[in-house]
Amino acid sequence: MMAKQVLPVLFILFYLMVSFSSGGQIVNMENHRYVTDTVGWAGSVGGDVALSNYGQKVFSVNANAHVQFKSNKSLYLLMGEYGFLKGDDQSFVDFGFLHFRYNYKVNRILRWEAFTQLQQNVITKIEFRYLIGTGPRLKLLETQKLKLYFGSLPMFEIEKERDRPDQIQDWRISNYLSITWLPNTQTSISSTVYYQPVLFDIADYRLLNQLSCKIAASKKVAVAIKWNYQFDASPAAGVPLETYNFSTGVEIGL
Repeated sequence: MMAKQVLPVLFILFYLMVSFSSGGQIVNMENHRYVTDTVGWAGSVGGDVALSNYGQKVFSVNANAHVQFKSNKSLYLLMGEYGFLKGDDQSFVDFGFLHFRYNYKVNRILRWEAFTQLQQNVITKIEFRYLIGTGPRLKLLETQKLKLYFGSLPMFEIEKERDRPDQIQDWRISNYLSITWLPNTQTSISSTVYYQPVLFDIADYRLLNQLSCKIAASKKVAVAIKWNYQFDASPAAGVPLETYNFSTGVEIGL
C-alpha cells in the first residue's frame, strides 16, 4: 500500500525535475530586456519552480532562453519558452512560444518597435496563436535608478482554439506601461501592465500585470521571483476569465 502511495509522488517529482511549466497568454517582453547601454550580444537561460492556477492548480518547472543584440540604434531580441507536465495520462501543462522583436531608436524619447510571435497553450485551449505588430515606444522617465516606458502597438492576431473549427482573426492594440527600479547594482524590480483590447470592441480585452524581482547572486547567476495576473474577457469555452502564476527560480547569463 505504501509503494502505491509513493510511486505517484515520485512520478510527479521526476517530471518537476526534468520537464517545463506553462506560461501565460500574454508574453511580457519588458521583463526580458537587458537594462544596459552596452552594445553587442547578451543572453540568458533560466528555470523555476511554479504554482499555477488555470482552473486547476499544478506545480511545475519552467525553462526559457533568450538572446539579444544591441547596436547604437537597433535592438534585436529573440526569446523562446516551453513547458510540459503530464501525469495519470492527463496533460496538465503544455505550453510554448517563440517571440522576435526589433527596436529602433528614433531619438532620445521615441523608439519604434516591430514584433512577431507564435504560441500554443493546451491549458487555455489555444492550439496556436500568431501575432504580428508594430508601433511606438516612449521613454517617459529615465534616471540612474528608475525607468518608465509606454508603448502602444497595433497587432494582427490569428488564433485557433481547440473546441472551435474556425480560426479567429482580430486587430488588437497592445498597450503597456513598464516601470523598472534599480535600488542597487544587485537588484532589479520591475512591474508591467498590458492592456490589449480588440480594435473597435473595447469590451473584448486582455489584461496582464507582472511583478518581477531579480537579485544577482554572482556576475552570471541571479535569483528571479515573478508574479503574473491575467484577465481575458473572452477566453476559450471552459477556461476561467482570470489566471495567475507565481514562480521563483534561477537565471544564468550566457
